[in-house]
Amino acid sequence: MSQSPWQPISPAKPARPSREPLTRDRIVDAAMGLLVDQGYEAVSMRKVAQALGTGPASLYAHVANKQELDHLLVDRAAQEMRFPEPDPARWQEQLKEAMREMLRVLRAYPGVARAAIGQVPLGERAMLTTEQLLAILKAGNVPDQAAAWAVDLIPLYVTATAFEESVQRAAEWTEADIKTFVADLRTYFESLDSSRFPLTVALAPALTAGGSGDERFEFGIQIITAGLASLAP
Repeated sequence: MSQSPWQPISPAKPARPSREPLTRDRIVDAAMGLLVDQGYEAVSMRKVAQALGTGPASLYAHVANKQELDHLLVDRAAQEMRFPEPDPARWQEQLKEAMREMLRVLRAYPGVARAAIGQVPLGERAMLTTEQLLAILKAGNVPDQAAAWAVDLIPLYVTATAFEESVQRAAEWTEADIKTFVADLRTYFESLDSSRFPLTVALAPALTAGGSGDERFEFGIQIITAGLASLAP
C-alpha cells in the first residue's frame, strides 16, 4: 500500500554490517595478537572473546578450552618453521640449523614458549616438525630410541631458552643492571668458604663470564649434536 502524502517519510534504516563469522583461525589470530602484545598471562578465553567483539561462550564452539588454545598457538608458530631436507652428509649441521630455526620463531612470538612448556605437540604442523627432526636424525643413523628421546629433548631445550629470554625481557633490566648483577655474583662466589665450595670459588670468573644468549645457545646445540653423533654407529 502506498504511503499517504501527508505522512512523514520514514528514514531508511541503515543496513547492519554483516559480522565476519567466527572461526578457529580468527580465534588463534586474536590470541596470538594478545600473546605478542601483552604476554602469555594476558591470553584468556574472556580476553580473546573481547578482542573479537563477542562473548566467551561463542568461542567454545570452536575451541574446547584454554589448554586447546595453547596447543593451537604452538601449532600456529610451528607453521613458520622451515627445516632443511635431510642430507646424511650434513645431518649434524642440519640439526643445528633446525634448532636455530625453532628459536628464531619462538623469539618472534614471545609467549609461545610458555604455552609450549609441558605440552606434547599434537597439532598437525607441530607433528610435522617432529617428523622432520626425526628424518634428520635418522639420516645420521641415530638409533631409534635415541632419536625418539631426542625429539623430546631438543624442543625442551629450545623452548626453555626462549622462555628464559622472555622472562628476562619482562624484568626490563638495563645493560648496566646486568653488569652490576654479574659483578656482585662473582664477588659472592669468591667469598664462599673454599673448604666447602672449592670449585665454585676457583671457577667464579668462568661461572660469571660474559657471553651472549646466542653464544650460550650455540654451546647447548653443539653438546646435543655431539652427544647424538656419538650414539650413531
